[in-house]
This record gives sequence, structure tokens and C-alpha cells, in this order.
Amino acid sequence: MGEFHLGLPMWANSDWRGGLYAPHTPSETFLEEYARVFSCVEGNTTFYSGAPREEVVLAWARQAPTDFRFCFKLPARLTHDKRLVGITDELDDFIARLAPLHDRLGPLMIQLPRDFGADELPSLIGLLERWPSKIPCAVEVRASEFFHKGDAERQLNRLLITHHVDRVMLDIRALFSTPPGNDPRLLKAQGEKPKRPLHVLSTAETPIVRFIGHLDKTINERYFRAWSERLSLWIKQGKTPFLFVHTPDNRQAPQLARHFHSMLSSLQSLPTLPRFPGERQTSLF
Repeated sequence: MGEFHLGLPMWANSDWRGGLYAPHTPSETFLEEYARVFSCVEGNTTFYSGAPREEVVLAWARQAPTDFRFCFKLPARLTHDKRLVGITDELDDFIARLAPLHDRLGPLMIQLPRDFGADELPSLIGLLERWPSKIPCAVEVRASEFFHKGDAERQLNRLLITHHVDRVMLDIRALFSTPPGNDPRLLKAQGEKPKRPLHVLSTAETPIVRFIGHLDKTINERYFRAWSERLSLWIKQGKTPFLFVHTPDNRQAPQLARHFHSMLSSLQSLPTLPRFPGERQTSLF
């Protein structure tokens, strides 16, 4: 029987005070409080800001329990600016900076540009061939040719299977299920997320699902129902799936993740998710 990891795109969000966090929780303890409830985090900051400073990583290591998993993204400088070419030294430095967390790294995510197609797969092959064997990784593609079930996609999937690397599944169906109307949150989220088909497959042992939800809870439930069955199947197969839950502005992401946990728990025995400290406090008054 495999494990299951549930998390959000970040832990540092002051909007979660009074919900996931107690109303007056200092930002310095957000990670510690987050890790009491969720078992992994997507770690988008490294995509935009690069390798964190040594003292920052050490602080994270002090706050996160041993069963917590950080799933950082490779910096955009390596994936988008350099397009995986000539990045050996910078990649080594990035992984070395994370050394205090090596026992708590989930799959590091290689998010590729929207125009990174099959002709550039040799660069990805070169990266995966020298990837550290003890650190799992996953690849998220955005180019449309990888979603047509043709030669490009078959080539990609064979490559990932060969190197025991999972393909990140970005599920934007709920987000795009209605026009945005005049809601600025939907407008912004639909403008930022790539509109690509969902291909459900696990090419290795740690399938990653990034679920981008809608503001309407019933829409999210409808699209997650099939995920509950698939995640349960993967766990029974001995795989360790990771589910990251987003909402258009992420304010309600903790509550949506908790709801999904409840749905999955009806099919699969899971550890109980602790009650959110902020909700516990506000219920006293």
C-alpha cells in the first residue's frame, strides 16, 4: 500500500489567518503550522526566485517534520531562460542549497515553457541522465504537441518511463468550466493557466496532480470525484500520489483541500486531517 501526500501551492499566505492559521499567527511560524495539517507543499518560490539562501533552508529544516515533503520547482532561469542547456553548475548549486532538506524532498518539478516541444527533448534527456538518483523529479510540459496522443507525446512518455520520472498532471477543467464573467479572480486565473487537455497517467511511482479549482464548490466536487477513484487506485498499487489544490485566488484552497481529503477518505483509509487552528479559535466566540 502506498502513501498519499496532500498540500497547497505555498505555506506563506496571510489570507489563511483565521482559517488554516490562528488569527494572530506570526508569518515566521507559518510553515510549522502548515505542516501540522498538510504533508507537502508545491514550493513555487524557487521557480521565480531561484535557490533559497542557506539560512532560509536551515529554518525550513527546523520547522518541517521528517515526514513532510517539499516539492520545489526548478528555477525558471534554468527551464525558461536557458531551456535546460548549459545548466550543470547551476543545477548542482540548486540541489546543494537544498541539502538540509534532502531527506524531505518530494519530486522536484521541472516545469517547461509552453513552446518547449519535441525538438528540444534531447535537452531534457541530458538533464534526466545526470539527475541525482536519490532525489525524485517530475516533469510538467505545456507545449500543445504533447497533448495530441501522437508521436511527440509517445516519445515524451517513453522518456519519462525509462527514467522513472512522473509527468505532472495539471487539471484546469474546473477552472475553465464557466466563463469568468466579471469576477476578477476567475479572469486572472483563467488568463494565467495554460488551457491544455488532461491526460491521466502515472509514468513512475509518485504521480503529481495539480488541481486548479473553481469558486463554485459543486463544480470542484464534480471534477474531483473521478480523481478520488484514481488516487485510491494508485495508493492500492503501492504508488505515492501527491495532490496540490489551488483555487483562483487560493484563499479557499485549504478548505477545498480538506473537502477533497474527505471525499478520498470515503474510498481509501487515510490519516485524519487535523482541524484548522484558526477555525477552532473563532468557534469559541
